[in-house]
Amino acid sequence: MPKLKTKSSVKKRFKITATGKVLAGPGKKRHNLSARSQKSKRQNRGSQTLTHADGLTVKQWAPYGLG
Repeated sequence: MPKLKTKSSVKKRFKITATGKVLAGPGKKRHNLSARSQKSKRQNRGSQTLTHADGLTVKQWAPYGLG
């Protein structure tokens, strides 16, 4: 059975914690920030935990884990 490839975009965008949760950076932080409130911009700092269903999808794209 051949080795499975990891999606290159997943390597750059996600991290998997020791407990198996998937961390991702929040969206809508690159441009048009003047249209967003200061509160929403502040709450989007750091990284956020994905939902369980989205985390399973990301783990399929990274069959051997990340890093």
